[in-house]
Amino acid sequence: MSHFGPYILFDGSCADALTFYSTVFGGALTLTTVGDSPMKAQMPATLHARIVNAHLKSELVDITASDWLHPTRQARPGNTVCLFISDGSYDELRMIFNKLWIGADPETLDELRDMPFGSYGALTDKFGIRWMFQGRPRKQG
Repeated sequence: MSHFGPYILFDGSCADALTFYSTVFGGALTLTTVGDSPMKAQMPATLHARIVNAHLKSELVDITASDWLHPTRQARPGNTVCLFISDGSYDELRMIFNKLWIGADPETLDELRDMPFGSYGALTDKFGIRWMFQGRPRKQG
């Protein structure tokens, strides 16, 4: 079953921000750097200290975040907070992705595909809302 929540993109301050939020809201915080992830070989060494995945879960909040890592797009006000659908099967995510893709901005498409950490995709819908998807990889067969 998929989950829904916010996803926040930071420009190098993700660890500091989520550490601060954990002092405010309590809960369990996990931080994974690029250098400690399967993405290490695909990213330049200058980005290895950046956060590829942060998760803060408490009774009050469930926030997922990372530092901005998209190589061809820049962070700017309005594109640093996304709606995040996670933990679903590839087929579940594909169904939602395809429906949200109708009328979406083709220049913002990150096609849903398998990555070293599972399936991933993103799009900006016809209303200008950014959606990110991350779940289990597609079944090979």
